[in-house]
Amino acid sequence: MTTLSVAGPRPRPDAAGRPRVLLAPVTITPSKPLTPSHLKGLLWTDVMYRATRPLADVVYRYSHTTYHPTEQTLGFWEFLDRSRGAADYDGLSEERIGELYVAFRAAGRAPARALLPYAEAVEHGWVHPVSTRVLRLWSEHYAALGLHDPGLLRHQPPGLGLDAALERLARLGMCLDQRQVGGPVYLDLTRFGLPLRRLVTADGRPNYLACALRELIPLAPDFDEVVLLYDDELDADYRQLERVLTALGPQVRRVSLGRVPIEGRVRSARHGGWRDLHAGPLVDAARADHHEDAVRLGMRLYFIAVLGQGRQQSFRSDLLTQCVRRAARLLDAAGPATDPAALRDGLARHRKDHLHVNPYRLTSHLLGKRHAAPAADLLRTVFL
Repeated sequence: MTTLSVAGPRPRPDAAGRPRVLLAPVTITPSKPLTPSHLKGLLWTDVMYRATRPLADVVYRYSHTTYHPTEQTLGFWEFLDRSRGAADYDGLSEERIGELYVAFRAAGRAPARALLPYAEAVEHGWVHPVSTRVLRLWSEHYAALGLHDPGLLRHQPPGLGLDAALERLARLGMCLDQRQVGGPVYLDLTRFGLPLRRLVTADGRPNYLACALRELIPLAPDFDEVVLLYDDELDADYRQLERVLTALGPQVRRVSLGRVPIEGRVRSARHGGWRDLHAGPLVDAARADHHEDAVRLGMRLYFIAVLGQGRQQSFRSDLLTQCVRRAARLLDAAGPATDPAALRDGLARHRKDHLHVNPYRLTSHLLGKRHAAPAADLLRTVFL
C-alpha cells in the first residue's frame, strides 16, 4: 500500500464526527465468469468495507454504468449483435458467455463509428442483454458469498460527462487535448515525472482511466480518504489517478492486488481457461459439505489471509477446502459478542496510519494460534 500526500482542503466529517472514506475498486467487465483473481479482489474489498464502517462513514462506489463506455464492453456488445443478431441470452451460462467474449477478443476491433450508438445508449441507462444476464448471475454469487452488493444492476452514471471531466483536468493543468487537430487526448502529468497517458483515442474512444476520472473527480473532494483497489498490472494508470485525485484534497491510498496464478501461470480472463475454477462451481463444491457461514468465512480466509496481497501462490482447491474447515471450527468456537466500543477498538488496531482497515492484517489475525477465539459480533459484522 502506498500513499501520496498533497496539502488541500479537508472535507467535514459526517454528523457523528467520523471521517469519510471512499472505496473505489476496479470493476470487472460483465462478460465472463468470476475467476479466482476476481474473487480475491471482491473479497478484499468487501472485508475492507465492512470492517471500516464501524469506524468511518464509508461509500463503496462500484458502478458498471461508469465503465460500460470502454471499448472492451461496447465492442463486445457490437460483436454479438453483428455476429448473432437478436439472440436470447437469458438461458446462457457464464461459461458460454465467456466463450463468446474470448471469440470477440480474438476477432479484432470494430470501427469507432460502429460503437457510437452503443455509447449513446449507455449514457441513457441502456445495458446489453448479455451483460444484464451476467450481472444477474453475479448477484447470485454475491448473495451466496455474503458480499455487499454496491448496485450491480442499478444505473449509476458518473458525475461528469467526458467533456466536463477533460475540462476539469485542463483547469488543473493536467490535460493535453489534441482533438481540434484530429489527435487524441492525454492526461499530462509530466511535471510530476509521469509519462503522458492517452485518455481518448483520435477517433473518440475513451479508455478505462478516462471513465474513472469522470466518476472520481467529482466525488473525491468530499472525502478524507480515497482507497483505490486494483489489479497490480494496472499500477501505472493508478499512479496517475492517485496524482489527480490527491490534487483535489483527499488522502489517496493505492491497494494493488496480484492476480491468482493457475498452475503457476497468470492469464487474463480474456483468454478463457476457467474450467471449474470460478465462483459458481467453487461455491457449490464448498456448500456441498459445509454450511453457508463456514463457506463465507473460509473463502475470506483463503483469498485474503492465505493468498495475501501478492501473486506468489497458485490457486489450490485443497487449501481452500482446508480454510472452509478451519472456518467451521472458528465459528463453533466463537466467543460471546463484545460491546460496540470493544469491537471498534479491535478493528482500529488493523488500520496503521490510514483510515481504512487492512483486510490482510484483520483476516490473518483470525488464523493466529495464540489468539483468542474471534467474537461472534466481529464475524457477523465483517466476515459473514
